[in-house]
Formats: sequence, C-alpha cells, structure tokens
Amino acid sequence: MNRNTNGKIHFRGGKLMSWRASALVVSTAAVLLLFTIGPYGQAQTTSSSALQAEIQLSYAVLNLLPEPIIDPTTHPPGNFTNVIPKEFDPGKTNLVQATWLSGIGCPTNATIATPNTDFTGVGGFGTFTDAACLTGDPNDQRNQGLLLAKTGPTTTNFASATAELINVKRITLTDLGYDIRKPGTDTSFGPLGSHCGAGAPRFNVTTTTGFFFIGCSSPAPDSEMLGDGWIRLRWGTPATLMGFCFAPSPTLTCPANFSLVPVTGAVQRIVIIFDEAQDAFGGPDLFGAAILDNIDVNGTRVGRGPVSAN
Repeated sequence: MNRNTNGKIHFRGGKLMSWRASALVVSTAAVLLLFTIGPYGQAQTTSSSALQAEIQLSYAVLNLLPEPIIDPTTHPPGNFTNVIPKEFDPGKTNLVQATWLSGIGCPTNATIATPNTDFTGVGGFGTFTDAACLTGDPNDQRNQGLLLAKTGPTTTNFASATAELINVKRITLTDLGYDIRKPGTDTSFGPLGSHCGAGAPRFNVTTTTGFFFIGCSSPAPDSEMLGDGWIRLRWGTPATLMGFCFAPSPTLTCPANFSLVPVTGAVQRIVIIFDEAQDAFGGPDLFGAAILDNIDVNGTRVGRGPVSAN
C-alpha cells in the first residue's frame, strides 16, 4: 500500500475477494454457492438458483448481442479508439440504459466558472481535476461519462446495459480498467456511489484461447487510486493480467473452469456488461447503476462516445 501526493491511498496487489461466476453458463450441478464479502465484513450471499439465472442471462446477452461491423481500412485492429454503448432489451422493458453523457465524467483539467463578488454573473475561470484522474482521454472535450443502469430485478428481467470496446481484436492484453464514480473517501468495496459488485460492471473478454471475465470487485484491482468523487481501478501488472476463465467449447482451453488465471491468447472481443440491478443480488448496495470514464486498454484511455440515451 502506497500513498500518492494527495495523501490518498493507492492499493496494489489487493486481497482477492470471493467471487461469483456471473458471466458463464454451467449446469445446475456445477453451480457453486459463493460469497462476496462486504466492506464491513458482512457476507453477501446468493442462492444457487439465482446465481444460475444470472449466469444464463449473461451468456445469452453475449451470444445474442451482435458484434459491430468494422471496416478494417478505416478502423485498423489494435487501435482502440471507441466504446459503443448499447441496451440489450429484447422485451422492450425500458428498464436498462447505456449511453455516454456530457458533464458526468471524471474531470481532468476541466474549466470551472467562478462567480463575481455579488454573484450576479461569472467573475473568472479556473480549472479542476479530480485526484483519481490526473490523466484522461485527451480527445474528451465535454467531460463525458458512461452511464450504465439496470432498474428492478437482476435475474428475472432479460435485459442488460452493455458497452462494446472497438478495435481491440488481435491485441494481447496486459491491463484493463476504468474510473468509477464513487466517493474518494471510500473504496471500491464501499456501499456508496456507483454499483461495484463482483459481477458488474465487468469486462467479458473472449480470446483465441478462452473466455475470461473481470468484475468490479472480483478479482480485486491491482491498483486503486482514490480521488474526490471518483476511484481509478486498474487490473494487470507490468507482466500479467488475471481473470476468471471458462472454456465453453473443446476448442478453448482453461486449466479449471472458474479459476483465476492469466488472460492469454489474442483478443476477439471485449464487452462491458452491467446486469446487476436494484435487488440485493449484486451487493454491497441496491443502486443498480454505475458511471464510468476513461475505459483503459493497455494504457490507452477512451472517455467519450455516442450519446444514445432514449
């Protein structure tokens, strides 16, 4: 544990939290009852039937959500530049939302307007930077943030908020991450602010060798920078990015399903999934929404994208 220049705690190599296999389909006999430990030592429990339902939902989303059509001549593979939000809502429930919005992102050298002496207008201008995002996306001119929300129940509503990472095919992953809007006086395991559960928001990573997932609180981030209203989470050391693996077909390899292993192979697809809603399933909160920024792939940050809110 180290402290940065702002006196905030910087964690590295944090303790691995107990996890839930919320991104995979398995048989009833293979479903394990697991626990996510809350920030105050309280255990969040889930039933095996509820766990299996979320697993089935997540797998269905991945298989039914079409990959975007990308022109390799204008968007060469390996040049990560975009994060495209999309609601998976085949039943048209209008209970999920995924969109970039201006004014809700983590501010990096953002312009602020100071009032004049009698508060009748603008007296001058200054800048503001949250301590969690001293660096950001240089192309983000509107302080955008990625809103992901799911309202109502987790497992009984066949819907999810998603965000597709563009131009990541064929790369070798060394690190992943994002900034999440939560009180900087807390940690990512705290109950305040954006939802940060073991299963959401999570990276679902498909490679040539297997399927891997990395949840907001499981595995624990390798680094956690606490700011004022934001927390920067990063997974991956200079040598290795770890994820929970699963081999859904004989052509893919995994030493043991649901084991925490290095992410290997060339990337085929990376999707952020948000499918933990307002019930107690996700813990440690009942919020059902998260605001992210500066989606990070191998050190390249993307902090803006299309406004698709309906």
